[in-house]
Amino acid sequence: MFTGLVEDMGTITRADRRSDALALAIQPQRIAVSELAVGDSVCHDGACLTVTELSRETFSVLAGAETLARTTLGSARVGKRVNLERALRVGDRLGGHWVTGHIDGTGELAVRRDLGANLVLGFRATRPLLRYIVEKGSIAVAGVSLTVNAVDHETFSIAIIPHTRDHTTLGDLVIGDRVNLEVDILAKHVEKLLNPS
Repeated sequence: MFTGLVEDMGTITRADRRSDALALAIQPQRIAVSELAVGDSVCHDGACLTVTELSRETFSVLAGAETLARTTLGSARVGKRVNLERALRVGDRLGGHWVTGHIDGTGELAVRRDLGANLVLGFRATRPLLRYIVEKGSIAVAGVSLTVNAVDHETFSIAIIPHTRDHTTLGDLVIGDRVNLEVDILAKHVEKLLNPS
């Protein structure tokens, strides 16, 4: 479980195809590799992956077929930066919202507007995802917990402050870039309870 408060931006130093999976090596900037252990869960642009190997400066993870099909990790390349967050520990402060690290799908940046201190980003998403996105609700975009500013039948928008722009990969996005999306899990549970099948 995560909160969507990004701790670090790591750089992909290796991306090796293995049958229907992708092995990635990540070099973090602020998270010390010595603080990680094999088996730890780490969120990568919102996708929860298990640490499989450690070296002096990098840690490795393996993204399977389902992850590659649902996320942007299938197009991961050496040099790309990814948002990183370690799993919550008992007693941690919850500053974002409940994020599972299980990506629902991807969205595409359609609008980018600089409004003084804030940056407004508008994303196209599929109708099946948009049904769970509500104005002033929570959403994880590339692993970042954000509040939805507005939503219509094709897009939703969010605003980010300078700290978020500077300390996550969201500030680097250009029109057409794809991002991982995780909608608020509460909406999906409520729907299931109201419409059992």
